[in-house]
Amino acid sequence: MRKLIKREKLMAEINITPLTDVVLVLLIIFMMTTPMLIQSAIKVRLPEASRAENDLEKNISVLINRSGEIFIDNTRTDIEGLKTGLTARLSTNPNLPVIIKGDKEIRYDDVIKVIDAAKQSGAKRFALAVEIEGKRKH
Repeated sequence: MRKLIKREKLMAEINITPLTDVVLVLLIIFMMTTPMLIQSAIKVRLPEASRAENDLEKNISVLINRSGEIFIDNTRTDIEGLKTGLTARLSTNPNLPVIIKGDKEIRYDDVIKVIDAAKQSGAKRFALAVEIEGKRKH
């Protein structure tokens, strides 16, 4: 009597599901932390005021740093790019407030140019960002 020996084939597959899960979790972490890193990378020292209003609704943030560079929602641009960006954002909601965050060391003329560009783009509501006296972040 001959015995039949049955050979089982080895499966040589790699299960990549756990690897995919780890990669997706890392991607989500990077997507959530990157905007915080970008925002903190642009240094602006705001002027101080004794009172400030805090508006929780959506707004458009225009930042002018010490060297006069303009940022719209943390994206660097020039005056023409600012007009284009504001026009696009204001076309969907013309009542969005434009919050101007200018470093206290910049020239007054730079702020006026930004306000003028915003008016030409259709902005109706403006605010100047300030720090409350005595509550400066270090």
